[in-house]
Amino acid sequence: MKKHTKPRNPTAQKANPKGEVRIIAGRWRGRKLPVLNAPGLRPTGDRIKETLFNWLMPYIADADCLDGFAGSGSLGFEALSRHAKSVTFLELDKAVASQLSKNLQMLNCDKTQAVVFNQSSLEFLKRPQNRPHFDVVFLDPPFHFGLAEQAAQLLTENNWLRPNALIYVETEREKQPKVPENWVLLKEKTSGQVSYRLYQA
Repeated sequence: MKKHTKPRNPTAQKANPKGEVRIIAGRWRGRKLPVLNAPGLRPTGDRIKETLFNWLMPYIADADCLDGFAGSGSLGFEALSRHAKSVTFLELDKAVASQLSKNLQMLNCDKTQAVVFNQSSLEFLKRPQNRPHFDVVFLDPPFHFGLAEQAAQLLTENNWLRPNALIYVETEREKQPKVPENWVLLKEKTSGQVSYRLYQA
């Protein structure tokens, strides 16, 4: 989704709706949602998304999901379209988070189905949990900052993951992410300059 060479400054940009993401299957199949023209923000391509959700097909219905570093929200919206029980979207950029909320309203999603937090994903995940929350997690952070690895560690340390939770991790092609020892790699592919993997906790 977001391929950055440097961190974004949410207060220093003028972001306007430009472009769109397409939901490829499920109850909103073919629906197109506007995406802000924010620096470095790029939705996960349909080809990768289709492969990922083929992997997740037996698991996504009725799952509680986390779309960390949400950006366009492409993965979270796809999960909702395929009957995920809920999706929590995390997005640091205020304007981008606002667009996520608007798109959820367009889809008539209420807060029991989806909620957007305009917050650092890492700060959000630093909070210890008394009970685990998520069955499926999407981690597609800005590249070259080790954010996927930090988020992976926090998910485990702070009890966010339910037993046998599935975690999708997208990184730059040359990156082999360091993940918690109890995560098992189920699937792995490369497309262009992107590597993507599905783990099970």
